[in-house]
Amino acid sequence: MLNSINRDAFTLFNQGGNLIPYEYTGYKNEILASKSTAWFGTTLNNSPIYDVKGPDAAKFLTSICINSFLKMKPGSIRHAVLCNDQGLILTDGVVMMIAENHFRTYWLNPVVGYYVSVTEMDVEGVDLSGKEFFFQLAGPKSLEILEQASQSDLHDIAFTKHRMAKISGIDVRILRLGMAGTLGYEIHGDAENSEAVYDCIWEVAKTFDAKKLGQVGYTMNHTEAGFPNINMHYPLPWFETEGLKEYLAARPMEGFFNLNRALVGSVGDDLTTRFVTPYDVGWEYLIKFDHDFPGKAALEEIAKNPQRTMVTLEWNPDDLGEIFASQFRGQDVEPFETMDDRPMDMYYNSGFSMYYHADKVLADGREIGISSGRLNSYYYQRMISLAFIKPEYAVEGKELKVVWGTPGKPQKEIRVTVARSPYMNLENNKEIDVNEIPRYQK
Repeated sequence: MLNSINRDAFTLFNQGGNLIPYEYTGYKNEILASKSTAWFGTTLNNSPIYDVKGPDAAKFLTSICINSFLKMKPGSIRHAVLCNDQGLILTDGVVMMIAENHFRTYWLNPVVGYYVSVTEMDVEGVDLSGKEFFFQLAGPKSLEILEQASQSDLHDIAFTKHRMAKISGIDVRILRLGMAGTLGYEIHGDAENSEAVYDCIWEVAKTFDAKKLGQVGYTMNHTEAGFPNINMHYPLPWFETEGLKEYLAARPMEGFFNLNRALVGSVGDDLTTRFVTPYDVGWEYLIKFDHDFPGKAALEEIAKNPQRTMVTLEWNPDDLGEIFASQFRGQDVEPFETMDDRPMDMYYNSGFSMYYHADKVLADGREIGISSGRLNSYYYQRMISLAFIKPEYAVEGKELKVVWGTPGKPQKEIRVTVARSPYMNLENNKEIDVNEIPRYQK
């Protein structure tokens, strides 16, 4: 289905029946705009959105997440992570407290919907997917753009906070969040008003030389920001988890991202190695062992001796050159799998399967973890990826190797170096003092 607000996208791809903008003016222009002016995106417009309401809402969310929501206040936002009994991440996303006993979640469904269906707590679940628009605006000029579009002062919205405002006379909710490594916001509202709000913001954004954001640029941010993304950097064990798999068997489109997984990269068809725990991705600080939740016992054991942690890897340019040069050795030499035809290891086909790329990471010839989310970072002019490796090798400057190439095809060991993480070295959204940005004047 084509959403009219994506009408001028240069390239679209099919994601479970919805057409998503892949690029507008090219990912290079879009990436640079997020660092210098702003980008404006709709790539998350098809996000799973699910409300949890009722007297036990906070208690219920706490009972299924590794962190707690009991002291959360209206107007606040919190990262939520759900695991299965083995401590493997089932999903993660954002929880926004709308009002007392009313929470709105993003990217927690269908897992949260399953738990609502089996709980005895006094809660109600409402699926709002497709009923709310979800825009992103990020970059140094994002606040000025939003204030002109809303004709109001929005300086009071602190990082991880939200409140209502009006754009073009329409009620919207503005959140201060973002993955661009700079100032960033989200704009939410009723889907029926999406075009009017979008057009109003874009008319202002154009005057600041902002660019529209496609999926390529959005996804690149997650690797640069050291924030692994579900369904991109790793698959989720939905159909390997009792109860949930039966729930999704009756709702195959809700299980789309993990229903038909194509496993590519040198890790081959090893699925379990690709699943991750909060320790693997560096989110152990979120775990609160002061309450019961699925996976608590498993994570308590892992905490005694974590087997993996997350790092950023910087790929050796000379070795990358050999990958490229192999394409021109003649017909008698089978080349290495190419990297130059796509800026990152994300694959899109007819829209009814998800490709997961993961490569083996080696130290002294021994496998110590996996690498995923490889991308050609245009802004930093480096090839980087995220890796989940044994903690003793997570030392900045440590040289390791990544195996490039599908099993059964020519493979090459590429030198990589453990780099800073997050790789972004711009001022973080939460540290930006918006009081230094001009306020809207009527």
